Amino acid sequence: MQFAGATHRYEGSDAVSVDALDLEIGEGEFLVLVGPSGSGKSTSLRMLAGLERVESGRIRIGDRDVTNVPARDRDVAMVFQNYALYPNMTVAENMSFALKNAKVPKAERDARVLEAARMLELDGLLGRKPARLSGGQRQRVAMGRAIVRRPSVFCMDEPLSNLDAKLRIGTRAQIAELQRRLGVTTVYVTHDQVEAMTMGDRVAVLKDGVLHQVATPRELYDRPVDTFVAGFVGAPGMNLIECAVVGGVARVGTLGIPVPRSIDGAGEVVVGVRPEDWILVGAGAEDALAAVVELVEELGAESFVHVRGPNGRIAVRVDRARHVTAGETVHLRTAPERVSWFSAETGLRLVSEFSV
Repeated sequence: MQFAGATHRYEGSDAVSVDALDLEIGEGEFLVLVGPSGSGKSTSLRMLAGLERVESGRIRIGDRDVTNVPARDRDVAMVFQNYALYPNMTVAENMSFALKNAKVPKAERDARVLEAARMLELDGLLGRKPARLSGGQRQRVAMGRAIVRRPSVFCMDEPLSNLDAKLRIGTRAQIAELQRRLGVTTVYVTHDQVEAMTMGDRVAVLKDGVLHQVATPRELYDRPVDTFVAGFVGAPGMNLIECAVVGGVARVGTLGIPVPRSIDGAGEVVVGVRPEDWILVGAGAEDALAAVVELVEELGAESFVHVRGPNGRIAVRVDRARHVTAGETVHLRTAPERVSWFSAETGLRLVSEFSV
């Protein structure tokens, strides 16, 4: 499946919602589109499903160019944020509705519905109507309605956003496991980067209609291509600190970090450090960043400590064995090989690996 320069602009708007999107999706892949509100992720999904027109560029599903093919003829099943269930129909009737319209014989319809219901643990609820279901059960019915169609592609537009936090965690694992079992190519939209990282084979990060990076979750986390991806991916995101390079060393307050040879003399750089890559050292340690703790977020197994850095707050992950309190002064270092380096001018990543 492929987006080739796919562009969309909403009628009456001068701004492009999706700008020349180039993206290939492998057969059977679970790809997540993630980004802040207005990034173009849902619009991209709707173009794929045939619900929004393509102003320029092409979209292919398999070996078919579907750019101008009506939505009903694309062999795509859509799962919406609000589930879009018919309130007057039972679970079984909701799940079989599209098959009935397609004139699939009743015996086959019933077999497909029962198979999907067992997969989703809905077989005891087939006679109920949506009003008698929980949010999680309604979401599974919407999934079942897509599954029974046996489409070439699943398109999911923030299907978990109406669920509470605990239910979202359990349901996202269930969706990811189910997709792998079915092997159907899936494009999944979310604004939640934690959801994206835990579910996707690959994750595509968008902002203002532009694709910034598509990669595995591990690669996105370890080697973000720019400061936007670095700050967006992770909870909290990567600490980004603009500082001067003098004599082969980036100065972050009282801390000096050796820079790779390739960027020595850059003048100004952005130093990127993940919260877990800070090391707390003793008060007497030389060449460490002394910073006052402003906020401590206790999470049980760990804490996130927010300190006042040279250019704003810095988040530091601290093991539960180390007790830190607000108002305390801590001293921080980091290993040069754990630092990401970005251009202060463009925000782009400068080097992929550290070398002295």
